[in-house]
Amino acid sequence: MLETPQDVLNEYERRPRALTPAFVAALPWDEVRKHPLDPRFIPVLRYMRDIERFTEVYFEELRRTPTGKEPAIRRFMERWNQEEAQHGDLLQRFLSEAGCPAEPDWPMRARAAIPLRYKVESRLTTSLTKVFGKHFSPTHMVWGAINELSTLQGYRRLIELAGHPVLTALLRGIMQEESIHVFFYFNIARLQLERSRFDQRLARFIIRHYWAPVGTGIKPAQDTELVVQTLFGDEAGRKAMEDHVNARLEDLPGFSGVKTVTDKINEYIQMVNVENANVAR
Repeated sequence: MLETPQDVLNEYERRPRALTPAFVAALPWDEVRKHPLDPRFIPVLRYMRDIERFTEVYFEELRRTPTGKEPAIRRFMERWNQEEAQHGDLLQRFLSEAGCPAEPDWPMRARAAIPLRYKVESRLTTSLTKVFGKHFSPTHMVWGAINELSTLQGYRRLIELAGHPVLTALLRGIMQEESIHVFFYFNIARLQLERSRFDQRLARFIIRHYWAPVGTGIKPAQDTELVVQTLFGDEAGRKAMEDHVNARLEDLPGFSGVKTVTDKINEYIQMVNVENANVAR
């Protein structure tokens, strides 16, 4: 029974990594070009690559908040940051093996392209979290749980749509580690929300009014829209988000009836459809 953050951390640390050196070495990298990769998935992979690497940005932001000073969460964040960085590097290796143009400085270029508006808003958010102190930590954990669940579904959808065997093997390894991240975020969120009705109301308010798909703000809006449309623009994609992300969100204390994820995904898809219709005129 997981009754404390330390219990959750202990269980998290007992779970081994999937992307061991042996796993990575055993991937048939030399076979990547033997299988066709639809060009429409290349910008999706680049987006995923950048977001995985941007974990270092999120890590820096969280360390400045009361949440980042909680011992169990801080310990998790250190491993989380390292694993996500490797995910980004492996996605870049796949792109290179697939014949995409070399991008030796892609982490620096991606970080340099982060909009100034995002940096300013990040500082303001940090100041806000200090006002609420430990009461904001559940919001951070719920937000993280949604993002990890969304990422997991994004990889699952890419496997289904791309049908590339080497990419499938790589993504399944990444997904195993993302699932463990979901485990931590979700259980910490549950424990923290259970302790206070105020914390539930605060988290519910923030998530309902401010949550957006992973990468919103830190990446250009058109990039986020393209990824959402490509992976979740059909009925199967929307159902995956409803069943495996929004339904999990509603399991958390205080979140029954909250349809934020479903509504936001539908909103993005509708925006893209409107934009495409305007271009076609």
